[in-house]
Amino acid sequence: MSTHSAAQLIGGRSHQCDATATYTHQGRRAYALLDGIGSTEGVRTWTRTAARRLARTAARAGAFDGLREIHAARAAELAEEGWRAEDMPKAVAVVAVAELGKPLEVAWCGDARAYLLPPSSDRLERLTTDHNMRQVLTDMGLEPGPYARNRVTSYLGDTSPHAPFGSVQAPRAGRLVLASDGAYEPLEDAQLTITDYLMGRPDKAARALVGAAIAHAEGRADNATALIVDLAVAGQ
Repeated sequence: MSTHSAAQLIGGRSHQCDATATYTHQGRRAYALLDGIGSTEGVRTWTRTAARRLARTAARAGAFDGLREIHAARAAELAEEGWRAEDMPKAVAVVAVAELGKPLEVAWCGDARAYLLPPSSDRLERLTTDHNMRQVLTDMGLEPGPYARNRVTSYLGDTSPHAPFGSVQAPRAGRLVLASDGAYEPLEDAQLTITDYLMGRPDKAARALVGAAIAHAEGRADNATALIVDLAVAGQ
């Protein structure tokens, strides 16, 4: 039986610019999800490649150091392009690394999220904090408005000195959920509970989650992607 599975739906976009990847190195397994900014062939191609690179690097170096390494490499590429960098593909990212006997590591930049459903629990714990203007304004005690969530404050290669990176450790047990904003925002907007779509095998749960997101999206649905991992299984 598979212990992890990803599902995607394109929504109303012209291209599927989310991507997932997994990689194992010396017993350490990394799970990565990238959400491309924009909807073009170039973004789709780059995001798929970057997801694989992030998973490989995080499996070797750890979640936070791996994310930092991929971020620095992309920042160097953007700097080399100069003014042309504005049109180069970009993406937000979340990566989790699991290893037997150690806590789960999660690192992220942007508004892709990680959740954990502990064993024998129906309470989903959100592990990440969004890096977008909605969160910035909320932290300042201001009303963010409906479009603030669409402006991210961190992405791979972001050279702003204020661009945040996040990292956290959590128990390595339960069901891990990585999700793009197209997968979680419509459910939150509809005041639905994500946990209700996480039943059954990882492949079934991933399909249910993204299917519900597209079904409840208002206006043009975004790309919806979920990667679900059962961490309690030995070896994961």
